[in-house]
Amino acid sequence: MDSETLLARITDYANRPNPYPLYAELREAGPVVRQADGSYLVGTYHEIAALLHDPRMSADPRTRTRGATAFKPPFLRLDDPEHHRLRALTMRPFGPPHSPGRVDAMRGEIDQLTGELTESLQAGRQIDIVDDFAYPLPVTVICRLLGVPREDEPLFRAWSDTVVTAADVRPEEDATGDATERGAAGDQARREMGQYLVDLAEKRRGGPSDDMLSAFVNEPDPALRLTREELAETAVLLLIAGHETTVNLITNGVLTLLRQPEQLERLRSEPGLLPRAVEELLRYEPPVHMRERIPLADFDIAGTTVSQGTSVILALASGNRDPRRFHEPDRFDPTRPDNEHFGFGSGVHLCYGAPLARIEAETALGALIPHLGTARLVQDPPPYRQNAMLRGPRHLLVQL
Repeated sequence: MDSETLLARITDYANRPNPYPLYAELREAGPVVRQADGSYLVGTYHEIAALLHDPRMSADPRTRTRGATAFKPPFLRLDDPEHHRLRALTMRPFGPPHSPGRVDAMRGEIDQLTGELTESLQAGRQIDIVDDFAYPLPVTVICRLLGVPREDEPLFRAWSDTVVTAADVRPEEDATGDATERGAAGDQARREMGQYLVDLAEKRRGGPSDDMLSAFVNEPDPALRLTREELAETAVLLLIAGHETTVNLITNGVLTLLRQPEQLERLRSEPGLLPRAVEELLRYEPPVHMRERIPLADFDIAGTTVSQGTSVILALASGNRDPRRFHEPDRFDPTRPDNEHFGFGSGVHLCYGAPLARIEAETALGALIPHLGTARLVQDPPPYRQNAMLRGPRHLLVQL
């Protein structure tokens, strides 16, 4: 059956520019669709929301019966109570929820960095939105927050690319020698990156500075300290997640607005709509398309029994376009009401860095929009990154 090949087709690079017809096919096939490799795909909004909030569904890949790894994942892929403990410890230097913290203090710096990047946006020039703008901004911000030297960016960019490539969602039948090699390379890159970040932190032990690595390693309360392994995994997660998804969010935003000049013009004339436009972008073209969950026991999902340890892929981007939840879901509408999307996930694993990503996206798009009125795309669709889970253009060439 064609429905059993949906995951293979969604992850096929040929469909990276526009996977949305496949998501529509997934929703039509049913709330839960078994794949040829034995995994299950879920593409409807209400079922995804319920599963993201259900503690019987594990985020930990070590609970899989097939393809499990012995490598301890970062807290993003752990279950409570361990997930809650590590997330709470990490939040302390990042800033408490709903209170002014390190992120709010970065607003001025983000404005300044954005201003510096827009200085090069001169009429008649061709730029790459990714390399010239969407990548440098969040990378510089997360480097400053963590305390990572910006000049080491080429080093950790290579590690980050390797880790992200290995973390992609792929059908089990694709678990060939190449997939095994990618997984081993990802584990090695994670180890090297973790060692690099722990070494940086150790240099600040006893001589704290105003960054998160310093705060982690100089925590005075033994009960609130991260172990060396936890520090390595957490720092790797923050460095990668702190820029990877935001690059996609900004780039997808520019691509969407250049394809829809009437909405671009509307945002130029009504800049107050920008925060709602960012929320709509998170629904319409989210930076994260899929997440995996694993049942801790045999589990019923919308009438389908899924066995313990089976991989269940939640197609978040499909849920974001479910017509049973959103009116005219394939239309980009910056005034959309009741926009409870999955752009940052949902439940206990709701994106840790969502406040920072929102500030960066609003600032970046606010600075770019005045320059895009007469701009044109050099190539549409643009070349995309290989990763199907973290979907976004690898380059986005624009003629100003």
